[in-house]
Amino acid sequence: MRRPLVALLFALLALSGCSSALASPGSAGRAARPSSTGGGAGAARAASTAPRLQRATKVLVVIEENHSLAQMRRGMPYLAALSERYGYATDWRAITHPSEPNYIAIAGGSTFGIRSDADPATNARKIGRAPSVFSQARLAGKTAGTFAQAMPTRCALRPSGPYAVKHNPWAYFAADRAACRRGDRSTSGFDAAARANRLPNVGFLIPDLDHDAHDGTLRTADRWLKARLSPVLASSDFRSGRLVVIVTADEDDRHSGNRVLTSVLTPALSHKVARGRLTHYSLTRYIAQVLGVRPLGNGRTAPDLRAAFGL
Repeated sequence: MRRPLVALLFALLALSGCSSALASPGSAGRAARPSSTGGGAGAARAASTAPRLQRATKVLVVIEENHSLAQMRRGMPYLAALSERYGYATDWRAITHPSEPNYIAIAGGSTFGIRSDADPATNARKIGRAPSVFSQARLAGKTAGTFAQAMPTRCALRPSGPYAVKHNPWAYFAADRAACRRGDRSTSGFDAAARANRLPNVGFLIPDLDHDAHDGTLRTADRWLKARLSPVLASSDFRSGRLVVIVTADEDDRHSGNRVLTSVLTPALSHKVARGRLTHYSLTRYIAQVLGVRPLGNGRTAPDLRAAFGL
């Protein structure tokens, strides 16, 4: 009688030990899981410290000269690095050749039939009384301004040394000539305006012929761009998202299907590559979107820059 009781007791102890062993992995797994409450609190703290970007209310446009997407990415390392950090388009097309009609297209939503680089005395008549993105800004209660390097007087209507009036689109819109004389100035005060967050809602920064890669090299243009954009990118306007900087080229060298590098710089983007077709009229449209007005001319039906970049 005693021997069967001892055997039964050993069997019960063995079963008890097996149950404990089977239960332990589950218990260990539960213990290894992080606390969902702690994780949520940590995520909330991280979210509360992340910067909250504001809606874009300003656009600064910089236009380089006569080089393709591949040439600019290869020859302008500073701009290429900014493009990789923020965003750029791989299929952005200029409108035509030569230079001037592309500047006019961006500012007015049309080339107005202009086919040359003639001064305003000749080509402003083709534009007539048409509006521009500069007059759009003013009529919307916003500000407009251009900063043209080496320009001898405000809204100068003729070329002078390295200043090329054909690269200064505001000078061609005769209906807005009085405002051009007030808001179209040289680059002497640009850095201070950028640091003080005083750049206009619609701004064009216009390098001279030595610094836009027209007469000088791409490397020279890149160094100049770095000097001018440094105070811009350090400004609270830019860091908050209020200011978007767009760098493009008027046209290519006639060997790349007029495909140019267009970089969209804003902290709202992180290595964004837009691969769909965009054009200079997309920039006309985007400026209007920032202003909250209807796009001019061909900008109304142009591919949407804002949608392409998710802005």
